[in-house]
Amino acid sequence: MKTPSLIAAALALAAAGAQAADLVVTSPDGRIALRIADDASSFGISRGGETVIAPSPLGLELDGQPAFGLLKLESRQDSKVDQVVPLVATKAASARDHYVGTTLAFREAGSGRRLFIDARAYDDGVAFRYRMASTDPVKLRSERTTFVPAGDPACLVTPVDGGHEAQFERQRISQLKADAAFDVPVVCATPSGRTHYAITQAHLQGYTGASFRREGEALRLQLSAEPGRPGPAFVSTGGLTTAWRAVMMADRAGDLIASQLVGNLNPAPDHDKFGDFSWVQPGKTSWDWWSGPLEGVKPDLAAYKRFIDFAAESGFRYHLIDAGWSHGAGPCCEALPSTDIARAADGIDMPALVRYAADKGVGLLLWVHWQHLAPRIDEVLDTYARWGIKGIKVDFMNRDDQDMVAFYQRVAEATAKRHLLLDFHGAYVPAGLQRTYPNFITQEGVLGAEWNKMDRRVTPRHNLMLPYTRMLTGPMDYTPGGFRNATPQTFEIRAVMPLTQTTRGQALAMYVVYDSPLQMVSDDPSNYRGEAGFDFIKRVPTAWDETRFIQGEPGQDIVLARRSGKTWYLGAMTSDEARTEKVSLGFLPPGRWKATVWQDGEGVRQVQRSERRVTRQDVLSLPLSAAGGAAVILEPAP
Repeated sequence: MKTPSLIAAALALAAAGAQAADLVVTSPDGRIALRIADDASSFGISRGGETVIAPSPLGLELDGQPAFGLLKLESRQDSKVDQVVPLVATKAASARDHYVGTTLAFREAGSGRRLFIDARAYDDGVAFRYRMASTDPVKLRSERTTFVPAGDPACLVTPVDGGHEAQFERQRISQLKADAAFDVPVVCATPSGRTHYAITQAHLQGYTGASFRREGEALRLQLSAEPGRPGPAFVSTGGLTTAWRAVMMADRAGDLIASQLVGNLNPAPDHDKFGDFSWVQPGKTSWDWWSGPLEGVKPDLAAYKRFIDFAAESGFRYHLIDAGWSHGAGPCCEALPSTDIARAADGIDMPALVRYAADKGVGLLLWVHWQHLAPRIDEVLDTYARWGIKGIKVDFMNRDDQDMVAFYQRVAEATAKRHLLLDFHGAYVPAGLQRTYPNFITQEGVLGAEWNKMDRRVTPRHNLMLPYTRMLTGPMDYTPGGFRNATPQTFEIRAVMPLTQTTRGQALAMYVVYDSPLQMVSDDPSNYRGEAGFDFIKRVPTAWDETRFIQGEPGQDIVLARRSGKTWYLGAMTSDEARTEKVSLGFLPPGRWKATVWQDGEGVRQVQRSERRVTRQDVLSLPLSAAGGAAVILEPAP
């Protein structure tokens, strides 16, 4: 690692280069500018005339080759793109991909080596990546890419852990631990507060993941290396195309939620290879693990049928059979050599169970450990397709190095070919692979509700951090739906029939606020039948035509609106403080609307349901209890 003095010198050189000459890419609306020095040494970002990222180093740390020396601009090729991309099963029916782009070709004095930088400026952010056109392998120790946020802001950050399951906290960049790694996204605001932004990555295919380490008041990119492998963090088969380094930007923190930037930086689906993805069906799924023991549910045909029956009577599209179903499986989640995931446990006729579920209109999803899947992907998935399984949940990767990124793509492609849905757990933060493979319908990489079974970290404040941080990058399988609600004061850790630290109203609101086209209804069937608010869960969609942020602040509260067809759904959540959200309905089209409201009752598990007529001129008042929430359906009135 460089010493602080060397980093300061590098930043000073970057600033001098930026002052000497900049190559500027400006967003279509003219508000955002990405500046790259004409020697490729640095970049900077501004929005509305205000600095967002101060002059910051660019470059690659090559392994086994000399570092790039003096680079001079050889050519610049500009482009403009404005297209509407239809989407499948996500937070909107389409995405506008609208940017001004450039490819900058730099040549090294003396050697003639060339480095390309692709850059794009959108109305909601910027992105850049490096390329080297060569048939020879390229080895990288890391990148020199560094972000110097203007004004040493207090940002929302989370430390890196294997499963990317940690809390977000607000800290100034200069106060971050220098020996710690921090995950994407990092979410900040400029000193004036006029621009909120998130630093993240996109399109990892063919590359490796990354995290950040603090150096002074800067965030230095660090590539993820394969555990236990000495040498470079990344090795290409020939040439180099890195991931995109992206900065999402908006007026308010919540306005970043609707951004399509991460997806737009990924390739569209290959319809020539896979056909269309209209077979991808979003929906809710019952789930047998959350309400059961930590060691998993033992293979039990009667138990499986009980959950299938519940899904059928509730109108859910799927049931997820979690760990323990396969032949030779252990108590839960170990990758035992005895386990055969192409065979069901003794006494379980999987094809017959699939037919039982299908007769009731329910599709089955199966849990697998990635180490069992990786050596025999084609054999296992062919078996599942023959059985009639609708999708898989792959777990415990807990890495984002080059080999694991390649594994994600292999599984996404293999499941797409067989019309299987894909859900990754023990997963890294999304980087847009869902855009290329729409059957990759959700993933974890979040400190979600399952942790209520094990500790107290899934607090109301944590729940109100997630929409403004982790959810910006893509769908998150938080696994909501806990109906054994408690307060933070009365909460206790239970592995079986666990509690939550929030009200029933917040449990409902999560189905609107949290983005997951495959959405778990996580609790036991016995905890739903006849319970207040379950009528809303049965009705709420999981994929949307439009998403709009209404109001709120990270860690405190949120009101989010999503549209399905002509019907709007509102989710409102608050953290530790009770509050009343005054929600302007100006986003509605003209006309009269029927508002059905589920809001917190007197008890933590009570919900008040009411109906009223409203118009777009009205303001809806939603009283929320501490750790509470509300859900609203707005549909055209006769």
